[in-house]
Amino acid sequence: MHPVHVSFSPEPDVGHLILDEYTVPNSFSLRYPTRLLFAAAVGALALSGLTISPAFADNDGLSGAPAQESGAADGRTRFSYQAAPGQHLDDFYTVHNTGTTTQTFTVFATDAFNTDDGGYGLLNTDVPPTQAGSWVTFADGAKQVSVPLEPGQSSLVPFSVDVPADAGPGDHGAGIVISLLTPNGEILVDKRVATRLYVRVPGDLQPNLTISNVSAVYNGEVNPFTGSTDVTFTVVNNGNVALGATTLVGASALFGIPAGEPQRGELSELLPGNSQTMTVRVPGVPQVGYLNPYVKLAPTVDEDALNPGPLREVSRDTIILAMPWLLLGLLVIAAIVFFGIRIRNKRDEKNARAWLEYAEAEALRKAQAEAAAQAPQGETVGQGVGAP
Repeated sequence: MHPVHVSFSPEPDVGHLILDEYTVPNSFSLRYPTRLLFAAAVGALALSGLTISPAFADNDGLSGAPAQESGAADGRTRFSYQAAPGQHLDDFYTVHNTGTTTQTFTVFATDAFNTDDGGYGLLNTDVPPTQAGSWVTFADGAKQVSVPLEPGQSSLVPFSVDVPADAGPGDHGAGIVISLLTPNGEILVDKRVATRLYVRVPGDLQPNLTISNVSAVYNGEVNPFTGSTDVTFTVVNNGNVALGATTLVGASALFGIPAGEPQRGELSELLPGNSQTMTVRVPGVPQVGYLNPYVKLAPTVDEDALNPGPLREVSRDTIILAMPWLLLGLLVIAAIVFFGIRIRNKRDEKNARAWLEYAEAEALRKAQAEAAAQAPQGETVGQGVGAP
């Protein structure tokens, strides 16, 4: 059986992070057929009754960070450069063996992308970069370098960034990666540490986040004064600058009256051309009929990133109905009962009048019949006796 190559990409909220065996947080990315191969391999081991042992014990560890030429860490959490097309840059990366065994690490650069949940992902180790990751080279122009280290030992890795002459203005994302391949039975696991790398090419910078595909669904409850609204929207980076954002999602009734509890959140940094779809639940929304859910977005720049200038806030909204169906149903039933009783009363009143009229006519008829029966022959009931 051929070994399965499992590769992990870096976590978006930190400059670098050590990734443990088989643990795949939501902000990480497994790309291409690797996910299927990994799942199939794990499933096969489980069906065969074999135990999957940890791929990395305490004796396997690695870390990396931006560094000065002296080899000392300089406090940077990312590589952020501003370079013109055709410009050459030199920098340093320190690799540290934090484990207890001698290991050979591979250091290389690759392209960055945003995962479906907005995380900062990097291509798999065996996928060649074509964007900013391809701008990075190591000693003698190599695309990667092997670094053997004793336990506790560190090594300074110089590298260069050569911006192409035709590079467009804006931010270009990549990452410097330390890779440690470790066999675990029939599975070859790639343990990686990554540090973000950004190159901003000056020119017409366009920081531009937009909101699209806004929709909402109202979730009613028995109590018409409670409920919630799920607002779904997509944030797209249509500009050429990497931006995060602070979001505010809420809802209003007629005349802009607030409805519910607005929710604040933070959007992970989006690279140019990338997008993220989010769903936010707004609680405490009453059943007011007309409802106007909205999304407001205030773009932000990472504290370690270069400032692109003024940022424009954006907002979008939509309209839905939050009808108090239970209350309306009860009102309809009450109306049916009310009008039903009223119609029945009118019908009973009509029938009573008809019965009275009939009873009076019948009594008169009987009285006349009795009077006629009692009158002497030759006399007409109701007429006087004539004179002789």
